[in-house]
Amino acid sequence: MARPPRAAFVTLLASTLCLGLAGGASAVPVSVQAAPPVLAPAKPEGAAPTTAGVQKALAGVLADPSLGKHHGVYVYDVSRDELVYSSGTATPYTPASTLKLLTTVSALSTLGPEHRFTTQVVSAGKGSIVLVGGGDPLLAVKPGPGYPTRATLQALAASTAKALKAQGATSVTLGYDASLFTGPAGNANWESNYLPEGIAARTSALWVDEGRLSAGMAKRADSPALAAAASFSKLLVANGIKVVGAAKPKVAPEGAAALAKVLSPTVGQIVEYVNLHSDNDGAEVLLRQVGLATKNGGSYAGGVTGVEQTLTKLGLQVGKAQIFDGSGLTRSNKVPLDLLAGAVRVAASKDHPELRHLLTGLPIAGFSGSLEERFSAGNAGAGTGLVRAKTGTLTGVHALAGIVRTRSGTVLAFAVASDSVPVPKTLDARAALDRTAATLANCGC
Repeated sequence: MARPPRAAFVTLLASTLCLGLAGGASAVPVSVQAAPPVLAPAKPEGAAPTTAGVQKALAGVLADPSLGKHHGVYVYDVSRDELVYSSGTATPYTPASTLKLLTTVSALSTLGPEHRFTTQVVSAGKGSIVLVGGGDPLLAVKPGPGYPTRATLQALAASTAKALKAQGATSVTLGYDASLFTGPAGNANWESNYLPEGIAARTSALWVDEGRLSAGMAKRADSPALAAAASFSKLLVANGIKVVGAAKPKVAPEGAAALAKVLSPTVGQIVEYVNLHSDNDGAEVLLRQVGLATKNGGSYAGGVTGVEQTLTKLGLQVGKAQIFDGSGLTRSNKVPLDLLAGAVRVAASKDHPELRHLLTGLPIAGFSGSLEERFSAGNAGAGTGLVRAKTGTLTGVHALAGIVRTRSGTVLAFAVASDSVPVPKTLDARAALDRTAATLANCGC
Protein backbone atom coordinates (compact mmCIF):
# COMPACT_ATOMS: atom_id res chain seq x y z
CA MET A 1 0.00 0.00 0.00
CA ALA A 2 1.49 3.32 -1.05
CA ARG A 3 2.05 5.79 1.74
CA PRO A 4 0.41 9.21 1.51
CA PRO A 5 2.84 12.11 1.12
CA ARG A 6 3.95 13.83 4.31
CA ALA A 7 1.52 16.68 4.19
CA ALA A 8 0.56 19.78 6.07
CA PHE A 9 -2.36 18.06 7.76
CA VAL A 10 0.06 16.11 9.96
CA THR A 11 1.65 19.29 11.24
CA LEU A 12 -1.76 20.82 11.84
CA LEU A 13 -2.99 17.72 13.60
CA ALA A 14 0.11 17.52 15.79
CA SER A 15 -0.28 21.15 16.78
CA THR A 16 -3.94 20.66 17.58
CA LEU A 17 -3.39 17.53 19.66
CA CYS A 18 -0.31 18.65 21.52
CA LEU A 19 -0.78 22.36 22.05
CA GLY A 20 -4.46 23.03 22.22
CA LEU A 21 -6.00 19.84 23.51
CA ALA A 22 -6.18 20.74 27.17
CA GLY A 23 -5.44 24.30 27.99
CA GLY A 24 -2.65 25.29 25.62
CA ALA A 25 0.63 26.93 26.52
CA SER A 26 1.71 28.59 29.73
CA ALA A 27 0.41 32.01 30.72
CA VAL A 28 1.77 35.06 28.90
CA PRO A 29 3.34 37.76 31.11
CA VAL A 30 1.13 40.82 31.60
CA SER A 31 3.60 43.06 29.78
CA VAL A 32 3.51 40.93 26.61
CA GLN A 33 0.68 41.05 24.08
CA ALA A 34 -0.22 37.49 23.13
CA ALA A 35 -0.67 36.73 19.44
CA PRO A 36 -3.96 35.09 18.42
CA PRO A 37 -3.70 31.30 18.17
CA VAL A 38 -3.26 29.79 14.73
CA LEU A 39 -5.52 26.89 15.65
CA ALA A 40 -8.31 26.89 18.19
CA PRO A 41 -7.95 24.32 20.99
CA ALA A 42 -9.38 20.92 20.14
CA LYS A 43 -12.80 20.46 21.71
CA PRO A 44 -15.18 17.52 21.76
CA GLU A 45 -17.56 17.99 18.85
CA GLY A 46 -19.93 15.10 19.32
CA ALA A 47 -21.14 12.49 21.71
CA ALA A 48 -18.65 11.10 24.20
CA PRO A 49 -17.31 7.62 23.46
CA THR A 50 -19.02 5.02 25.60
CA THR A 51 -17.63 1.98 27.33
CA ALA A 52 -19.95 -0.28 25.35
CA GLY A 53 -19.08 1.43 22.08
CA VAL A 54 -15.32 1.20 22.54
CA GLN A 55 -15.58 -2.38 23.76
CA LYS A 56 -17.54 -3.34 20.64
CA ALA A 57 -15.15 -1.51 18.35
CA LEU A 58 -12.07 -3.20 19.84
CA ALA A 59 -13.51 -6.67 20.39
CA GLY A 60 -12.33 -8.10 17.10
CA VAL A 61 -8.75 -6.87 17.18
CA LEU A 62 -8.25 -7.75 20.84
CA ALA A 63 -9.33 -11.31 20.07
CA ASP A 64 -6.38 -11.71 17.68
CA PRO A 65 -4.55 -14.88 18.84
CA SER A 66 -1.18 -13.34 17.98
CA LEU A 67 -1.46 -11.22 21.13
CA GLY A 68 -1.10 -14.25 23.37
CA LYS A 69 -2.79 -14.79 26.72
CA HIS A 70 -1.60 -11.67 28.60
CA HIS A 71 -2.74 -8.62 26.71
CA GLY A 72 -4.81 -5.59 27.57
CA VAL A 73 -5.88 -2.06 26.73
CA TYR A 74 -6.65 1.08 28.72
CA VAL A 75 -8.50 4.05 27.19
CA TYR A 76 -9.01 7.40 28.92
CA ASP A 77 -11.07 10.37 27.73
CA VAL A 78 -8.72 13.34 28.18
CA SER A 79 -11.33 15.77 26.91
CA ARG A 80 -13.76 14.86 29.67
CA ASP A 81 -11.30 13.52 32.26
CA GLU A 82 -12.79 10.06 32.68
CA LEU A 83 -12.00 6.41 32.07
CA VAL A 84 -13.69 5.01 28.99
CA TYR A 85 -12.63 1.39 28.79
CA SER A 86 -10.12 -1.08 30.16
CA SER A 87 -9.56 -4.77 29.58
CA GLY A 88 -6.85 -7.10 30.80
CA THR A 89 -5.53 -4.48 33.22
CA ALA A 90 -5.64 -6.47 36.46
CA THR A 91 -1.92 -7.20 36.33
CA PRO A 92 1.06 -5.05 35.20
CA TYR A 93 2.96 -5.58 31.95
CA THR A 94 6.57 -5.62 30.89
CA PRO A 95 6.50 -2.17 29.25
CA ALA A 96 9.68 -2.32 27.13
CA SER A 97 10.40 1.16 25.76
CA THR A 98 7.01 2.61 26.67
CA LEU A 99 8.64 2.97 30.11
CA LYS A 100 10.45 5.98 28.63
CA LEU A 101 7.18 7.88 29.00
CA LEU A 102 7.56 7.66 32.78
CA THR A 103 11.21 8.72 32.70
CA THR A 104 10.72 11.62 30.32
CA VAL A 105 7.58 13.02 31.93
CA SER A 106 9.48 12.96 35.24
CA ALA A 107 12.42 14.80 33.67
CA LEU A 108 10.11 17.51 32.34
CA SER A 109 8.40 17.83 35.71
CA THR A 110 11.52 17.97 37.90
CA LEU A 111 13.95 19.85 35.67
CA GLY A 112 11.59 21.96 33.57
CA PRO A 113 11.43 21.97 29.75
CA GLU A 114 13.86 24.92 29.37
CA HIS A 115 16.66 23.51 31.54
CA ARG A 116 20.03 22.84 29.87
CA PHE A 117 22.98 20.74 30.97
CA THR A 118 26.43 22.33 31.05
CA THR A 119 29.70 20.74 29.93
CA GLN A 120 32.58 22.97 30.95
CA VAL A 121 36.33 23.31 31.33
CA VAL A 122 37.60 24.72 34.61
CA SER A 123 41.00 25.82 35.85
CA ALA A 124 42.62 23.48 38.38
CA GLY A 125 45.75 25.50 39.07
CA LYS A 126 48.54 26.83 36.92
CA GLY A 127 48.82 24.87 33.70
CA SER A 128 46.06 22.44 34.67
CA ILE A 129 42.49 22.19 33.41
CA VAL A 130 39.60 19.78 33.99
CA LEU A 131 36.88 18.78 31.56
CA VAL A 132 33.70 18.50 33.66
CA GLY A 133 30.70 16.48 32.52
CA GLY A 134 27.26 17.85 33.28
CA GLY A 135 25.24 14.86 32.14
CA ASP A 136 24.42 16.04 28.61
CA PRO A 137 23.06 12.91 26.90
CA LEU A 138 23.47 14.33 23.39
CA LEU A 139 26.99 15.80 23.64
CA ALA A 140 28.89 15.14 20.39
CA VAL A 141 32.47 15.44 19.17
CA LYS A 142 31.51 17.67 16.26
CA PRO A 143 28.36 19.11 14.68
CA GLY A 144 26.09 16.80 12.75
CA PRO A 145 22.73 16.78 11.01
CA GLY A 146 19.38 16.38 12.69
CA TYR A 147 17.34 17.91 15.46
CA PRO A 148 18.09 19.16 18.04
CA THR A 149 21.40 20.98 17.50
CA ARG A 150 23.89 19.39 19.87
CA ALA A 151 26.61 20.86 22.02
CA THR A 152 30.05 19.74 20.80
CA LEU A 153 33.54 19.19 22.14
CA GLN A 154 34.78 20.90 19.00
CA ALA A 155 33.16 24.18 20.05
CA LEU A 156 34.27 23.71 23.66
CA ALA A 157 37.89 23.10 22.63
CA ALA A 158 37.96 26.21 20.45
CA SER A 159 36.61 28.36 23.29
CA THR A 160 38.97 26.78 25.80
CA ALA A 161 42.00 27.35 23.57
CA LYS A 162 41.02 30.98 23.09
CA ALA A 163 40.69 31.51 26.86
CA LEU A 164 44.03 29.82 27.57
CA LYS A 165 45.87 31.85 24.94
CA ALA A 166 44.37 35.02 26.41
CA GLN A 167 46.06 34.02 29.68
CA GLY A 168 49.35 33.34 27.90
CA ALA A 169 49.07 29.57 28.31
CA THR A 170 49.91 27.25 25.43
CA SER A 171 50.53 24.01 27.36
CA VAL A 172 48.32 22.24 29.93
CA THR A 173 47.67 18.99 31.70
CA LEU A 174 44.14 17.66 31.29
CA GLY A 175 41.88 16.01 33.83
CA TYR A 176 38.32 14.82 33.36
CA ASP A 177 35.48 14.78 35.90
CA ALA A 178 32.45 12.50 35.50
CA SER A 179 31.60 12.44 39.21
CA LEU A 180 28.12 13.96 38.80
CA PHE A 181 26.68 10.46 38.38
CA THR A 182 27.34 7.75 40.93
CA GLY A 183 26.85 4.02 41.30
CA PRO A 184 27.33 1.33 38.64
CA ALA A 185 27.58 2.52 35.04
CA GLY A 186 25.49 -0.44 33.90
CA ASN A 187 22.17 -1.61 35.30
CA ALA A 188 22.35 -4.85 37.24
CA ASN A 189 18.97 -5.89 35.81
CA TRP A 190 20.07 -5.74 32.16
CA GLU A 191 20.97 -8.80 30.12
CA SER A 192 24.66 -9.66 30.36
CA ASN A 193 25.29 -9.01 26.65
CA TYR A 194 23.87 -5.48 26.56
CA LEU A 195 27.08 -3.64 27.48
CA PRO A 196 29.71 -5.75 25.67
CA GLU A 197 27.65 -5.83 22.46
CA GLY A 198 26.93 -2.10 22.49
CA ILE A 199 23.16 -2.52 22.87
CA ALA A 200 23.47 -0.08 25.76
CA ALA A 201 26.22 2.25 26.89
CA ARG A 202 27.86 2.55 30.28
CA THR A 203 25.98 5.58 31.55
CA SER A 204 28.25 8.52 32.26
CA ALA A 205 27.91 12.20 33.12
CA LEU A 206 30.67 12.79 30.55
CA TRP A 207 30.53 11.13 27.17
CA VAL A 208 30.35 11.99 23.49
CA ASP A 209 28.16 10.30 20.90
CA GLU A 210 26.69 8.18 23.71
CA GLY A 211 29.99 6.38 24.18
CA ARG A 212 30.13 5.07 20.62
CA LEU A 213 33.53 4.43 19.13
CA SER A 214 32.01 4.48 15.65
CA ALA A 215 28.63 5.27 14.14
CA GLY A 216 25.65 2.98 14.56
CA MET A 217 25.01 0.08 16.91
CA ALA A 218 28.66 -0.69 17.56
CA LYS A 219 31.05 -1.28 20.42
CA ARG A 220 30.97 1.41 23.11
CA ALA A 221 33.88 2.76 25.09
CA ASP A 222 34.70 0.89 28.28
CA SER A 223 35.18 4.33 29.84
CA PRO A 224 33.02 6.89 28.00
CA ALA A 225 34.52 9.72 30.09
CA LEU A 226 38.09 8.77 29.19
CA ALA A 227 37.12 8.50 25.52
CA ALA A 228 35.55 11.96 25.66
CA ALA A 229 38.68 13.38 27.30
CA ALA A 230 40.90 11.78 24.67
CA SER A 231 38.82 13.39 21.91
CA PHE A 232 38.95 16.73 23.70
CA SER A 233 42.73 16.49 24.04
CA LYS A 234 43.11 16.03 20.27
CA LEU A 235 40.85 19.00 19.64
CA LEU A 236 42.90 21.19 21.97
CA VAL A 237 46.04 20.25 20.08
CA ALA A 238 44.30 21.11 16.81
CA ASN A 239 43.56 24.53 18.32
CA GLY A 240 47.21 25.20 19.22
CA ILE A 241 47.27 24.01 22.85
CA LYS A 242 49.79 21.35 23.81
CA VAL A 243 48.45 18.69 26.20
CA VAL A 244 51.15 17.22 28.42
CA GLY A 245 50.66 13.52 29.14
CA ALA A 246 47.45 11.54 29.01
CA ALA A 247 44.17 12.79 30.43
CA LYS A 248 43.49 11.52 33.95
CA PRO A 249 40.36 11.31 36.11
CA LYS A 250 40.17 14.25 38.51
CA VAL A 251 37.41 15.86 40.53
CA ALA A 252 37.29 19.55 39.70
CA PRO A 253 38.13 21.85 42.62
CA GLU A 254 35.02 23.29 44.25
CA GLY A 255 34.36 26.80 42.99
CA ALA A 256 36.94 26.50 40.19
CA ALA A 257 36.75 29.25 37.59
CA ALA A 258 35.20 28.20 34.29
CA LEU A 259 37.32 28.82 31.19
CA ALA A 260 34.67 27.75 28.68
CA LYS A 261 31.37 25.91 28.50
CA VAL A 262 28.77 24.57 26.10
CA LEU A 263 25.07 24.08 26.78
CA SER A 264 22.94 21.11 25.81
CA PRO A 265 19.63 21.38 23.99
CA THR A 266 16.74 22.06 26.36
CA VAL A 267 15.27 19.21 28.37
CA GLY A 268 12.12 19.59 26.28
CA GLN A 269 14.09 19.03 23.09
CA ILE A 270 16.00 16.11 24.60
CA VAL A 271 12.73 14.48 25.72
CA GLU A 272 11.35 14.83 22.20
CA TYR A 273 14.48 13.21 20.76
CA VAL A 274 14.50 10.35 23.28
CA ASN A 275 10.85 9.43 22.68
CA LEU A 276 10.90 9.95 18.92
CA HIS A 277 13.93 7.70 18.42
CA SER A 278 13.43 5.48 21.50
CA ASP A 279 16.92 6.39 22.66
CA ASN A 280 17.82 3.99 25.48
CA ASP A 281 21.05 5.77 26.44
CA GLY A 282 19.48 9.20 26.55
CA ALA A 283 16.69 7.84 28.75
CA GLU A 284 19.22 6.40 31.21
CA VAL A 285 20.97 9.77 31.52
CA LEU A 286 17.63 11.52 32.11
CA LEU A 287 16.84 8.93 34.80
CA ARG A 288 19.96 9.94 36.74
CA GLN A 289 19.22 13.61 36.23
CA VAL A 290 15.81 13.01 37.82
CA GLY A 291 17.57 11.34 40.74
CA LEU A 292 19.74 14.40 41.23
CA ALA A 293 16.84 16.85 40.81
CA THR A 294 14.83 15.02 43.48
CA LYS A 295 17.85 14.79 45.83
CA ASN A 296 18.00 11.01 45.56
CA GLY A 297 21.48 10.94 44.01
CA GLY A 298 22.88 10.35 40.54
CA SER A 299 22.70 6.56 40.47
CA TYR A 300 20.12 4.57 38.53
CA ALA A 301 18.58 3.49 41.84
CA GLY A 302 18.30 7.12 42.91
CA GLY A 303 16.75 7.93 39.55
CA VAL A 304 14.11 5.24 39.92
CA THR A 305 13.19 6.58 43.35
CA GLY A 306 13.00 10.08 41.89
CA VAL A 307 10.74 8.93 39.06
CA GLU A 308 8.38 7.17 41.46
CA GLN A 309 8.20 10.24 43.70
CA THR A 310 7.59 12.54 40.75
CA LEU A 311 4.85 10.39 39.26
CA THR A 312 3.15 10.30 42.65
CA LYS A 313 3.26 14.11 42.87
CA LEU A 314 1.64 14.23 39.43
CA GLY A 315 -1.26 12.23 40.85
CA LEU A 316 -0.37 8.88 39.26
CA GLN A 317 -0.58 5.60 41.13
CA VAL A 318 2.77 3.77 41.23
CA GLY A 319 2.01 1.21 43.93
CA LYS A 320 1.63 -1.70 41.50
CA ALA A 321 4.61 -0.73 39.35
CA GLN A 322 8.09 -2.23 39.56
CA ILE A 323 10.62 0.03 37.88
CA PHE A 324 14.32 -0.81 37.58
CA ASP A 325 15.69 1.41 34.80
CA GLY A 326 14.85 4.44 32.71
CA SER A 327 14.81 2.93 29.23
CA GLY A 328 12.68 -0.20 29.57
CA LEU A 329 15.52 -2.51 28.56
CA THR A 330 15.05 -4.88 31.48
CA ARG A 331 12.24 -7.40 31.56
CA SER A 332 12.06 -6.97 35.32
CA ASN A 333 10.04 -3.78 34.84
CA LYS A 334 6.31 -4.27 35.43
CA VAL A 335 3.96 -1.35 34.84
CA PRO A 336 0.15 -1.11 34.82
CA LEU A 337 -1.37 0.18 31.60
CA ASP A 338 -3.19 2.96 33.45
CA LEU A 339 0.18 4.34 34.57
CA LEU A 340 1.54 4.42 30.99
CA ALA A 341 -1.61 6.12 29.72
CA GLY A 342 -1.56 8.32 32.82
CA ALA A 343 1.79 9.85 31.84
CA VAL A 344 0.21 10.89 28.54
CA ARG A 345 -2.94 12.08 30.30
CA VAL A 346 -1.13 14.44 32.68
CA ALA A 347 1.01 15.77 29.82
CA ALA A 348 -2.21 16.72 28.05
CA SER A 349 -3.75 18.27 31.14
CA LYS A 350 -4.45 22.00 31.29
CA ASP A 351 -2.73 21.92 34.68
CA HIS A 352 0.65 20.85 33.27
CA PRO A 353 1.70 22.86 30.21
CA GLU A 354 5.32 22.23 31.23
CA LEU A 355 4.86 18.59 30.20
CA ARG A 356 3.72 19.21 26.61
CA HIS A 357 7.04 18.08 25.10
CA LEU A 358 6.07 14.54 26.04
CA LEU A 359 3.30 14.78 23.44
CA THR A 360 5.12 16.75 20.76
CA GLY A 361 7.93 14.19 20.75
CA LEU A 362 5.72 11.15 20.25
CA PRO A 363 6.19 9.42 16.89
CA ILE A 364 3.41 9.99 14.34
CA ALA A 365 1.90 6.86 12.83
CA GLY A 366 3.32 6.24 9.39
CA PHE A 367 5.43 9.40 9.40
CA SER A 368 8.14 9.70 12.03
CA GLY A 369 10.44 8.02 14.52
CA SER A 370 9.73 4.45 15.58
CA LEU A 371 6.28 4.59 13.88
CA GLU A 372 7.56 5.70 10.47
CA GLU A 373 7.33 2.23 8.97
CA ARG A 374 4.14 1.17 10.76
CA PHE A 375 0.39 1.62 10.19
CA SER A 376 0.87 0.79 6.50
CA ALA A 377 -1.28 -2.30 6.01
CA GLY A 378 -4.93 -3.25 6.24
CA ASN A 379 -7.16 -1.56 8.78
CA ALA A 380 -4.14 -0.04 10.56
CA GLY A 381 -3.69 2.33 7.63
CA ALA A 382 -6.65 4.31 8.92
CA GLY A 383 -4.45 5.48 11.78
CA THR A 384 -1.77 7.01 9.57
CA GLY A 385 -1.10 10.56 10.68
CA LEU A 386 -3.77 10.33 13.39
CA VAL A 387 -2.00 8.32 16.10
CA ARG A 388 0.90 9.64 18.17
CA ALA A 389 2.43 6.97 20.37
CA LYS A 390 5.54 5.56 22.03
CA THR A 391 6.46 2.05 20.99
CA GLY A 392 7.81 -0.74 23.16
CA THR A 393 9.47 -3.87 21.83
CA LEU A 394 11.36 -6.79 23.35
CA THR A 395 11.25 -10.42 22.29
CA GLY A 396 7.73 -11.53 23.11
CA VAL A 397 6.75 -8.03 24.24
CA HIS A 398 4.92 -5.35 22.26
CA ALA A 399 3.36 -2.17 23.60
CA LEU A 400 2.00 1.13 22.34
CA ALA A 401 0.99 4.11 24.45
CA GLY A 402 -0.01 7.57 23.32
CA ILE A 403 -2.82 9.81 22.18
CA VAL A 404 -5.45 10.03 19.45
CA ARG A 405 -8.29 12.33 18.55
CA THR A 406 -11.45 10.52 17.49
CA ARG A 407 -13.74 11.47 14.62
CA SER A 408 -16.10 13.09 17.12
CA GLY A 409 -13.34 15.35 18.45
CA THR A 410 -12.60 13.48 21.67
CA VAL A 411 -8.95 13.27 22.73
CA LEU A 412 -8.06 9.84 24.09
CA ALA A 413 -4.98 8.68 25.96
CA PHE A 414 -4.40 4.97 25.57
CA ALA A 415 -2.06 2.11 26.30
CA VAL A 416 -2.21 -1.33 24.72
CA ALA A 417 0.27 -4.14 25.33
CA SER A 418 1.06 -7.82 25.31
CA ASP A 419 4.01 -9.49 26.99
CA SER A 420 3.08 -13.02 25.94
CA VAL A 421 3.53 -12.82 22.17
CA PRO A 422 4.68 -16.08 20.53
CA VAL A 423 7.90 -15.22 18.70
CA PRO A 424 6.62 -16.43 15.30
CA LYS A 425 3.67 -14.03 15.70
CA THR A 426 5.80 -10.92 16.37
CA LEU A 427 4.78 -8.95 13.29
CA ASP A 428 1.15 -10.02 13.59
CA ALA A 429 1.00 -8.85 17.19
CA ARG A 430 2.58 -5.51 16.32
CA ALA A 431 0.02 -5.05 13.55
CA ALA A 432 -2.78 -5.85 16.01
CA LEU A 433 -1.61 -3.05 18.30
CA ASP A 434 -1.54 -0.68 15.33
CA ARG A 435 -5.10 -1.67 14.42
CA THR A 436 -6.19 -1.04 18.00
CA ALA A 437 -4.88 2.51 17.95
CA ALA A 438 -6.26 3.13 14.45
CA THR A 439 -9.68 1.92 15.57
CA LEU A 440 -9.68 4.40 18.42
CA ALA A 441 -8.67 7.24 16.11
CA ASN A 442 -11.53 6.49 13.75
CA CYS A 443 -14.06 5.62 16.38
CA GLY A 444 -17.48 7.26 16.39
CA CYS A 445 -18.35 5.16 19.43
